[in-house]
Amino acid sequence: LKSIGEILSSPNYDKSKALKEQKQLLTLKKERLERLIFAIDGAMKGENIMNAFDNSEFEKYKSEVQKKWGETEAYRQYEENTKNYSEEKWNDLSEGMEHIMAEFAVCMKKGSPDSEEAQNLVKMLQNHITANYYLCTNEILSGLGQMYVTDERFKSNIDKHSSGTAEFISQAIKAAGI
Repeated sequence: LKSIGEILSSPNYDKSKALKEQKQLLTLKKERLERLIFAIDGAMKGENIMNAFDNSEFEKYKSEVQKKWGETEAYRQYEENTKNYSEEKWNDLSEGMEHIMAEFAVCMKKGSPDSEEAQNLVKMLQNHITANYYLCTNEILSGLGQMYVTDERFKSNIDKHSSGTAEFISQAIKAAGI
């Protein structure tokens, strides 16, 4: 409690920032709970509550990814960095990415791809990938931005937040000069 008191009375304490970060965490938890409730509702109706892709779909995409990027340094980093991730860690990472995409959707409704907020989200996306999977260079991020709009699987998954979000992200990445 003494440490908390010191933090709160510190001149560097930013109440607005702390509240915003807490809200982001609570929003992620809320979204996760909503997905669990949706899955339970589906199970009660006799529906399969497996992840969005069944094992055969997962294996198909895994094979596709290995064929395209299996020989790259980024893929080797991904394999090394994720080999010991627990299911909870994967869920947390998925929630983090969903949160970033949802923030892009909100930003899209308020401004342009070259706005400061959109550019901060581009950095957040790049940092999230680098911190959890592989070094997301500007070149890789540019490729992801293109893939978000050219690969219908990515586009539809991102656009579930709001139609046009994938295109907005792609444009925001381009506006960053990446």
